[in-house]
Amino acid sequence: MITCPTCQRPPTKRDGRDHRGRQRYACRPCHRDFTAGSASIFAGYRWPAEVILAAVRWYLSYPLSARQVTELLAERGIDVSPRTVLTWVQSFAPQLALAGRPYRRRIGRRWYVDEVFMFRGAEKRYLYRAVDQHGQVIDVLLCEHRDLAAAEAFFRRALTTSALVPTTIVSDHHQAYVKAIKRTAPQTRHIRTGLHRRRGETTKIIERSHVAIRDRLRSSRGLKTVITGQRFLEGFEVMYALRHDHVRLRRLVPDYRGWRATPHDRTRAVAVAMSSLAMSLVKPT
Repeated sequence: MITCPTCQRPPTKRDGRDHRGRQRYACRPCHRDFTAGSASIFAGYRWPAEVILAAVRWYLSYPLSARQVTELLAERGIDVSPRTVLTWVQSFAPQLALAGRPYRRRIGRRWYVDEVFMFRGAEKRYLYRAVDQHGQVIDVLLCEHRDLAAAEAFFRRALTTSALVPTTIVSDHHQAYVKAIKRTAPQTRHIRTGLHRRRGETTKIIERSHVAIRDRLRSSRGLKTVITGQRFLEGFEVMYALRHDHVRLRRLVPDYRGWRATPHDRTRAVAVAMSSLAMSLVKPT
């Protein structure tokens, strides 16, 4: 028996059906009506979850503007505004990123860290990113400044989200990394190097991982604010992880064939996995 999403008590009685034909229940303690989908984060939206997730997936995965996404939806008989698409992305991208973390593959103990310059007109922002030796993205953080405080905030966030202390961190010669690593992970070995080296460690892994986000933002006008930009980046990274085997898809899609899957099978599996993650999300009580 389902429980009331408001007071967490079992329903008193059935109370007919809603306009979509779903069974409606009446809760006597809090005097509210609800259905089996009332606890979902998609409850209260005009369009069903499949439409919202398709729009969010297209916007995060491909170099499309919000208006271009609305045109693709219009071809399918769904009329929404570009602002609606952006609202969906801002609302659900961070929650999908949070729901996808338990399904990530095991993070390596060797991290590569770097920052990327982001421009919107004359405004400059800095995107801190970290990947492990396998190329899996550990965390991202968009900041207004490139200084010690930003670097330290990024390392603290990465250590918290990964629940792991790396044995080695490889970075460029940005001076702020030295103190930030000593303060946040004093037992970690820090290697300072560059992209072009004849021998030894290089930052080639992290530099290559920047390509995907640069390609996605090249056709746009940039990230408007730090807050909205961070939400978009978190959603972009979880979609990138789903499409590049950094998430255990078989735990979300049992019939996925793994290395035997074709590119078309993987595309369908990513859509199903995203739906599985979204369906597990509930409204905060």
